[in-house]
Amino acid sequence: MTATMSYAYAVARDDDDTLARALSGLPGVADAPVHLVRQGEMVVAVSPVPEQDFQESALRAHLEDLEWLESVARAHHRVIGALAERTTVLPLRLATVYLDDERVRQMLDARQEAFAGRLSELTAHTEWGVKIYVETPAATERPAAPPAAADLSPGRAYLSHRRAQRHAREDAYREAEEVARRVEDAARHHAVDRVQHRAQQGELARGPGENVINDAYLVPVGHAEGFRADVLRAAEGLTGVRVEVIGPWAPYSFATPPETEPMKRAAP
Repeated sequence: MTATMSYAYAVARDDDDTLARALSGLPGVADAPVHLVRQGEMVVAVSPVPEQDFQESALRAHLEDLEWLESVARAHHRVIGALAERTTVLPLRLATVYLDDERVRQMLDARQEAFAGRLSELTAHTEWGVKIYVETPAATERPAAPPAAADLSPGRAYLSHRRAQRHAREDAYREAEEVARRVEDAARHHAVDRVQHRAQQGELARGPGENVINDAYLVPVGHAEGFRADVLRAAEGLTGVRVEVIGPWAPYSFATPPETEPMKRAAP
């Protein structure tokens, strides 16, 4: 028999078995069935995962495998999404594992009061992501040929085009700063909290342009449409800058209070 560990997805309240029904038949990580570990009215959604894939050394290697990581992330978010459709949840970090369900229960018992308080604070709030992109030609791109009528030598035309390209980028970054200020002003009327994430690069940066702002906002449900509309208006009248608003999500960025250490693994 393959040894397993307990993969933990999220913490929630469940006093009427609503969540157990929501998870029935839902595959988790490694297509394993998801169940609830309960302590009073507090529960943690968990599923068994192969120890050989999630023990510390193996997990470090897997986290470099984008295909494996994407598969785990999709299952992780699928379970949290099913819970969030029915109640407020505290999402746990990707690949949070414990030796077994009893260790999960001990963790839940030890932190039950803190979890209950945070769930109360997050009730009727959702997370929205706001990304700002600069959309000017990269400095490394080959400049286009100058117009045939240009009264410049090829060398001077090349330098002139480079200079114009550089100025366009400088202008776009200045406008991105202005958009960021406008977004903050607009969000202040709706959101109750913000987390600033690192700008996305490489394969994580989807879509055209350079991601320069990657923030998460905690927004009361009743303010969601106003938040989205006001933030999207922040780029009106400015060129070379794009604002993207995505959500709503479970409050991934706000589940753990700043003073609380993130949980990765229970002590053996």
